Amino acid sequence: MNRLVSRLLALLLVAVVGLTGCSAGSNLTGDYRQDTLALVSSLREAIELPEGTPEKMEAQAEAKTRIDNFFSLYRRDSSVSSLPSFTTMHTALDALAGHYRSYGNRPLSNKLKTRLEQEFKQVEMAVQRGR
Repeated sequence: MNRLVSRLLALLLVAVVGLTGCSAGSNLTGDYRQDTLALVSSLREAIELPEGTPEKMEAQAEAKTRIDNFFSLYRRDSSVSSLPSFTTMHTALDALAGHYRSYGNRPLSNKLKTRLEQEFKQVEMAVQRGR
């Protein structure tokens, strides 16, 4: 009887940890259009913050999390992953995430900022067209 109770408790703990770990603060609604536009907006804000401020470091950490959550939700969704807006967004997010992971606290170069802004505009136009 004691063995059964301990196994049941272990199963319950695995279920609770698994479910709470998978839903940790994603801020995504499941609506691709809305989530994409919100992500673009928040990334623009993170990029524009002045360098060396605590808000910039916090925004970068949040941006990394939001990028990971966005990819986790939409990468395997075939109705979204084939859209031109998703492929352009994927390119922009890869560049930004790569910079954050490789260079950490270094500021974004003007060339990268210009490229990201151009790609964000393309994404916004494509999303508004339903593509």
